[in-house]
Amino acid sequence: MQTFTFIFLVFLFASTLVQIWLSLRQKQSVQSHRSAVPDAFVDKVSLAEHQKAADYTLAKGKFGRIQLMLGIVVLLAWILGGGLEWLDQAWRSVGWGPLLTGTAVILSMTFISSLIDLPSSLYSTFVLEERFGFNKTTLKVFVVDMLKGTALGLAIGVPLILFVLWLMESAGSAWWVYAWVGLTAFSLLMTWAYPKFIAPLFNKFQPLEEGEVASRINALLERTGFNSKGVFVMDGSRRSAHGNAYFTGFGKNKRIVFFDTLLKHLTPSQIEAVLAHELGHFKRKHIVKGMLLSVLMTLIGFGVLAWLMLQPWFYTSFGISEPSTYMALILFMIVSPVFTFFITPLMARFSRKHEFEADEFAAQQSSATELIAALVGLYKENASTLTPDPLHSAFYDSHPPAAIRIAHLQKQT
Repeated sequence: MQTFTFIFLVFLFASTLVQIWLSLRQKQSVQSHRSAVPDAFVDKVSLAEHQKAADYTLAKGKFGRIQLMLGIVVLLAWILGGGLEWLDQAWRSVGWGPLLTGTAVILSMTFISSLIDLPSSLYSTFVLEERFGFNKTTLKVFVVDMLKGTALGLAIGVPLILFVLWLMESAGSAWWVYAWVGLTAFSLLMTWAYPKFIAPLFNKFQPLEEGEVASRINALLERTGFNSKGVFVMDGSRRSAHGNAYFTGFGKNKRIVFFDTLLKHLTPSQIEAVLAHELGHFKRKHIVKGMLLSVLMTLIGFGVLAWLMLQPWFYTSFGISEPSTYMALILFMIVSPVFTFFITPLMARFSRKHEFEADEFAAQQSSATELIAALVGLYKENASTLTPDPLHSAFYDSHPPAAIRIAHLQKQT
């Protein structure tokens, strides 16, 4: 066993232990509080609703632990069990050049991985989500979505793969800078194009109808100085009973999107408060900060990859007999998450800070009381646990726990 192989296995073992430990802590916390609604919610959430959220969280946790272990088996099969080496040699035997060979290897691996993940996706949608009344997807819609996603992935992914591999092969030692610039430009293009050209391939978007909700939203947009290409309602109920709202696009192509499920369960004043929270993310520059952080991390990632691809041990540590640019890219993509796992709580904390700031903005521009009511409604409709384990939440959650978030909002009233 080579040194880097050993280091990788140590990180993999440590990250797996942490994930299982945190998952079991979450299980214990939710189970121990299942029999009673927390005091802060006793007049807002029924015992039946609280127990549904607990059971849903426990079921997802159990399924997540199974997925974790299966994912590790698949990962080890690819990099230490000879899977990548076999795939590489199979395509090398065709006799194509490095660009086509590399693209074929990446696409083949992606296809095989998708097939391996398919049973989990089917179980999650048609068993787990179905059991708790959230699934609205038919098998036909599921298959059509999968085919559309595959076609879109090929149309966008193949040129992008060829572009990156071409730079790695021919742009010299500074290839990673050019690739970073190209990928950043591509990401901005996709962010701009998504609301108008991509999202409509999967969902229907209708302009929000005139009425009290539209009047409240227009007044909120006017007093906050927010310009967008419109407010739209998405047919989220076609696939799921979960509700949500989000911003998409940037520049003059920004859109505000509400799930139709959310509009059904909240009052006009609560919808206004939810939108005020989303506007808070924009006004407090959270979206820009998130994009800049992503761009910086991509730059660092490409820099590390540029160094690793020149190290023979990077390939031999994972059973690859013939170094190549495309194999360096593949190995980096599937190995790096093991090493970056432990920055997860830093990213989660960064996100939770932004949620608090957006809540404060919503309290100033709308109503903290109405936002609290909306959040409680969403917790109930989405069966979100009110009693997460503090460490599990601190490590993973992009949003503050319900009790802490509402207590923070109550201080704004």
